[in-house]
Amino acid sequence: MQRPTEFVRDQVTAVRATVTTAAAEASTVASNVPAVGSQVGDFIRSQRSAAQVSLRELARAAGVSNPYLSQVERGLRKPSAEILAQIARGLKISAETLYEQAGILDRRSGTAGTVAAIRADEALSERHKAVLLELYETYAREHAAQLVREQAAAPTTPNPQEETA
Repeated sequence: MQRPTEFVRDQVTAVRATVTTAAAEASTVASNVPAVGSQVGDFIRSQRSAAQVSLRELARAAGVSNPYLSQVERGLRKPSAEILAQIARGLKISAETLYEQAGILDRRSGTAGTVAAIRADEALSERHKAVLLELYETYAREHAAQLVREQAAAPTTPNPQEETA
């Protein structure tokens, strides 16, 4: 039986591997991906405003130029996965969140209400939210797989009307 800390460590490792793979794939095809408009830029601007960080401060923290960050926010530039990770670090949010906004990662599956509640909980850091969402998805997948196994193993009861026919 796996200990909870080992399970969480394994899940975090799996998430990091997925993000690393997605970032590598995204950086190789970034030039072929059409612009996503200003969705990710609008999200970055709203997060920056919520954190009460100026454009200049975020640019410095992310290691990008002011004009470049301004163009990203206005939807004129499509940042690479690497740049998104740097911006996320500057905003102190998870890179996965920005990857989802940019269309690099698929949106999280699961019950929308549960996912929204975890994302909206201000008592949790972005890192904690990412771990909780990954655990939630793992448990949801395991539960769905268990239901399928139980249905496959359940004996089928013959229909009494079919026996008499």
